Amino acid sequence: MNAGDICTRDVVTCGLNATVLEACQLMRDRHVGDVVAVEKGADGKLHARGVLTDRDIVLAVLAREVDALGLFVGDVMTTPLVVAYEGEDVWQLVKRMRLHAIRRMPVVSDTGELVGLLSFDDLLDAACAFLAELSLVTARQPHFEEKHRA
Repeated sequence: MNAGDICTRDVVTCGLNATVLEACQLMRDRHVGDVVAVEKGADGKLHARGVLTDRDIVLAVLAREVDALGLFVGDVMTTPLVVAYEGEDVWQLVKRMRLHAIRRMPVVSDTGELVGLLSFDDLLDAACAFLAELSLVTARQPHFEEKHRA
């Protein structure tokens, strides 16, 4: 299983020059806790430059009583950006998330184009699906034994 298999493809994005308030409104409107800050590359495709989370906003803006209108996403977003490549194995990515203490990673193609977002929740869903399937292995065994020995 790799990042491209389980990531969320409908990523909420904004430009680096969007205000933090605009990003907050976007998060509210799209019912998400983060936005990926992007820039359009020379190839015309979106390239991830950072992630802005609701936690970033609380810690860097609200807790410090900073005016969200005067701050840009590029000023507050989490950097350096840690990304996942589409074909990377999820177990490698879990270790990278732990190492960097992050819960979300933009997923990029081999050319660096943003293709998705991998979250802790995506990984948890995949792990649960794997364990549920694994539990069915032994559950079906008696059925097959009865069928073949009857």
